[in-house]
Amino acid sequence: MENVKSQIKEGYIFDYISGQQVKASPEEIEATQVFSKVLVEDYGYPKDYIQTRPQFHVKVRPSDVKKEYPVDIAVFSDAERTDDSVFLIVECKKKNRKDGRTQLENYLTLSKANLGVWFNGEERFYLLKQNTEDGRVLFKEIPNIPKYGEKLEDIGAIKREDLLVTHNLKSTFKAIRNYLAANAIGATRDEVLAQQLINLIFCKIFDERFTSPKSIVRFRVGLNESNVEVRGRIEKLFSDVKAKYKEVFTNEDSINLDDNSIAYIVGELQNYCLVEAERDVLADAFETFIDHALKGGQGQFFTPRNVVKMMVEILDPDDSEMLIDPACGSGGFIIESLRYIWNNIITRYRQMGWSESAIMEEKIDVANKCIRGIDKDYFLSKIAKSYMAIMGDGKGGVFCEDSLERPENWSTKTRQKIHMGDFDVVLTNPPFGSKIPVTGEDKLKQYELAHKWKNKKGTNDWEKMKLAEKEAPQILFIERCFQLLKYGGRMAIVLPDGVFGNNQLGYIRKYIKDRFRLVAVIDIPLETFMPNTGTKTSILIVQKMKREDIPVDYPVFMCVAETCGHDRRGNIKDEDDIALISSQFKIWAKENNFSFKKYGK
Repeated sequence: MENVKSQIKEGYIFDYISGQQVKASPEEIEATQVFSKVLVEDYGYPKDYIQTRPQFHVKVRPSDVKKEYPVDIAVFSDAERTDDSVFLIVECKKKNRKDGRTQLENYLTLSKANLGVWFNGEERFYLLKQNTEDGRVLFKEIPNIPKYGEKLEDIGAIKREDLLVTHNLKSTFKAIRNYLAANAIGATRDEVLAQQLINLIFCKIFDERFTSPKSIVRFRVGLNESNVEVRGRIEKLFSDVKAKYKEVFTNEDSINLDDNSIAYIVGELQNYCLVEAERDVLADAFETFIDHALKGGQGQFFTPRNVVKMMVEILDPDDSEMLIDPACGSGGFIIESLRYIWNNIITRYRQMGWSESAIMEEKIDVANKCIRGIDKDYFLSKIAKSYMAIMGDGKGGVFCEDSLERPENWSTKTRQKIHMGDFDVVLTNPPFGSKIPVTGEDKLKQYELAHKWKNKKGTNDWEKMKLAEKEAPQILFIERCFQLLKYGGRMAIVLPDGVFGNNQLGYIRKYIKDRFRLVAVIDIPLETFMPNTGTKTSILIVQKMKREDIPVDYPVFMCVAETCGHDRRGNIKDEDDIALISSQFKIWAKENNFSFKKYGK
């Protein structure tokens, strides 16, 4: 693979369909290559039926002999790829929606294709060409295009078992966001739009969970259905969601988008299975709708799924342990932990001959008893609570509180479920930043790390001084996580690199070293949290132990990941070192006779 990469010309990329080198223009990277992959991976079209390079051409006008208009992507009904067999044209030019539609209509008029897609990397729509008896050509926007082997009339007639698991819904959510921004009536603020999208996402997830495999899903829009009909079915679905999850949704919660917007969102999402999605689809949606300008100031950057998965696999939680994320956001860590624990439950109890209903009962019991999450943002905590509920319960373990506040100031319900020193596992990515300091003497004096510290010259020791007036949240979260853990408990936390190397923060490293056994330090690439933030971070993995039990000399797993599965713009790339780390950690642990279960009990 290295030899192939070294042969590519500077400023070029390999075309996904043809394998040829093409100029790495923004249109090519963000639109043509993205949709080419979608056609193959999500719609199932064989590469042999698709032409990108050399480009398929259509005539400028019917009387022309020479075909001058190049088409970005052409899809054919067979591998011969003739003029007569082209049925779908995709245009990926960086135009606005109006100009894009005009160009696509021209291409469809001058070709045998009757289906068209316009996609510029941020917006998309689907057109059906219809020829009338009097010779006119009409165009109709449709909710989606057929998958390979389907007919037009099959659009929307989707059985639960036919839903597709996709690797990436970023482009879909981006298209939805831009459609709503331009067309939604009555709701234009990002947070309002995000809440509406979340409501629809949970309608879809509910539909997936409670529709039998052979039955047609309710979350759909057919080719000839009116948008009013679609709205009626979705509103009934949302009523069912609210009735089942009364602890999550109130009677006042509603779907307030206009009919056209509802139908557009349903059409974009109806082919996919969200319950089994490989990425945290809610975080993807939220990142798309609540951008850096709106939420970045609060330090709320979502942890990529591959990072979450790696941290969970290293800590290896089981169904007998209590687990918490005290800065849970939309629930990425607690959802992935629940999936991990459930997979182990399924494997173990199927081997023991348990029935599927008994296994499901055990899974729900574990979700309720073992998983906890806290976030001070009401909207985020509601997303996490909703997601847990739809996944299979556990909704009663997520709370809207300030994790750094005195526990006695939490609500009664929170105090009943979360106690200091009760947890076996902490997984978290706390908010970062000096721009969002924690203030207030009563809150700060809970923490040793909220004091000023003075380095004793000539030594590696630090002297605690007076209480500071403010402190960055990520520093206090280290101590709050220590308080939450029981002895022998383990933690994986994302921290900015300054904690690991800044000379002025040596007192934090001493605090950690005196209270934890260092297990691993994992350096992850700068691009990991891009495009949301360029903060350089590493992952610290430790085990809480009494000072006298911490070995004097012991091995530590050290790792540098050079790739993270995407580039600085967030575009997906194949190279992902992060996905390999947990298996390497397990090899290291075996070679060094290390086990979390062995120490600190």
